[in-house]
Amino acid sequence: MPLFEYKARTRRGEPVTGEMEAESADRVADYLFQSEITPVEIQIVAGGESNKGARKGVRWWQDSIKLDDLIMMCRQFHTLMRAGVPILRGLDTLIATTRNRTLADVLQEVSDDLRGGRDLASALARHPDVFTPLFINMIKVGENTGRLDESFRQLADYLELEKSTRNRVRSALRYPTMVIATIVVAIVIINIWVIPAFAKAFARFNSDLPLATQMLIATSHFFVNWWKEMLVTAVVGFVGFRMWLRTDDGDYAWSRFILRIPLVGGIILRAVLARFSRSVAMSIQSGVPLVQALTSVAGALGNAFIGERVLGMRTGIEAGESIARTAAATGLFTPLVLQMIAIGEETGTVDELLLETAEHYERDVDYELKRLTDAIEPLIIVIIGVMVLVLALGVFLPMWDLSSVAFKKG
Repeated sequence: MPLFEYKARTRRGEPVTGEMEAESADRVADYLFQSEITPVEIQIVAGGESNKGARKGVRWWQDSIKLDDLIMMCRQFHTLMRAGVPILRGLDTLIATTRNRTLADVLQEVSDDLRGGRDLASALARHPDVFTPLFINMIKVGENTGRLDESFRQLADYLELEKSTRNRVRSALRYPTMVIATIVVAIVIINIWVIPAFAKAFARFNSDLPLATQMLIATSHFFVNWWKEMLVTAVVGFVGFRMWLRTDDGDYAWSRFILRIPLVGGIILRAVLARFSRSVAMSIQSGVPLVQALTSVAGALGNAFIGERVLGMRTGIEAGESIARTAAATGLFTPLVLQMIAIGEETGTVDELLLETAEHYERDVDYELKRLTDAIEPLIIVIIGVMVLVLALGVFLPMWDLSSVAFKKG
């Protein structure tokens, strides 16, 4: 019997790792769910079937699989399934027409697994870096109900909304990011090339310099003498930060921190809650049990902190509590949204009201994104103004003093 290595989280969100012998990864997942532990990653490490075909991740020299590629794949699958084309034949068609070679390789491995006797959901599950738990659950339900074409259509619509939200966030952040990057480059250039030239000129006069000028010269000397160390520190810090983010504790801490960032944190929270509401509503409409839907959605939100709160909702629902009460316990939802969820439970229309909740949050995100640039512009103007003031006091003030002294001597 093969040996599997798993990473999971407890009901409180604490990371758990271990090994287990089982017939398949699905058996390991079932056992963990029964133990109230949510699996995050399951890999075969010894015995039985090799892990050939299970992708560890996209290498740097390979094409990355983007949302556009997955949207196109789902749209094409939907069309092929509606036309009555068999899955294997449809996969062969997609492999031949897909421009992204990495995705084509993944689909080829999925096709090989199908020919080996696996169902489509299990074959897709062997590529967790490409297909999320939500994606796989939707496909599994589509296979079980004979509505696979509808599952692909819903996934395509969901991914298009996700892409639209990401594009809006990037568009809103592009301007302040470019301005901040320009300011950083300007500071480096001024400290390494501009101020040293003025420092040499001031040194010829052997006069007392203003405090602002002394601070500028000291900062410039630090940049000139230590720029290599600063560059190495920045690179090492960046790489270390990325490695820390890949750990469970780092991911959780960072996910919690970004929600508290002024101006941006509220937008990120609303965007994630919109994704949560739409994902759960889509899962319920497709026939996925609520507890299973919450489990899969928790791992697909892209925020470990909110994912932990969603798992807490799942635990409460399993204990017999209402959706509205468990949602209120998370402290994430507004009273209006909690009221809508409560009404949905009473009327049996939770999925419909969750969709309305998603639209409510999406409208909030749109409004906040439009305000973001207006809110950041004054801050950027203040930063630039302070830079100009410091340069004026530090560079031009001693020049005026020296010129006035020279004028008096003349």
